[in-house]
Amino acid sequence: MPLSADLVMQGYRSGIFPMAEHRDDPDVFWVDPRRRGVMPLDGFRISRSLARRLRRDDYTVTVNTAFPDVLDACADRAETWINAQIRQTCLDLHARGDAHSLEVWQDGVLSGGVYGLSLGRAFCGESMFSRRTDASKVALAWLVDRLNRAGFTLFDVQFLTSHLASLGAKEISRQNYRSQLKNALEGKAVFTAPALPRSGQEVLQRSTQTS
Repeated sequence: MPLSADLVMQGYRSGIFPMAEHRDDPDVFWVDPRRRGVMPLDGFRISRSLARRLRRDDYTVTVNTAFPDVLDACADRAETWINAQIRQTCLDLHARGDAHSLEVWQDGVLSGGVYGLSLGRAFCGESMFSRRTDASKVALAWLVDRLNRAGFTLFDVQFLTSHLASLGAKEISRQNYRSQLKNALEGKAVFTAPALPRSGQEVLQRSTQTS
């Protein structure tokens, strides 16, 4: 069955998500991990080096300004699960307001970013990228700040990696994830509602208060 925006949202509401074996594979398969990666919204870990990076403010952050560019940058690697079918579906989801991106710019160039889907009070992170040191970490710090202020309760990161674990992500059981997802789907949060912080220092202060 070909992917569609409605089908993908239905899958995420059920706790599963689509992937492809590689970018040239025309087919997709559905994934239902036994152990799910999540980022606790009150447990994002900011190292001293990331704190210094946030304070420098030698970057700007935008939301939903360059979704196709973030999507393509996330797929611009030797191995990717983002094939043409998934790419087009993500663009369709963004066009109808279900998929969002957060972009980090340095010297006028897109240096990092993250994108994902919002469902109720759950945000399902799809992928992120970095072209400069710590750009993806900066993107995640700003994203967690946005999710907290918008009232999200669940930040799904799909799989736990060492990179995400260093920032506070953890694994939970499939049953635990679905319980949290069910609760999150009963509420509503608007990803685009919060205004952008005035500086990385503001993000850092709020993160320290909630951690």
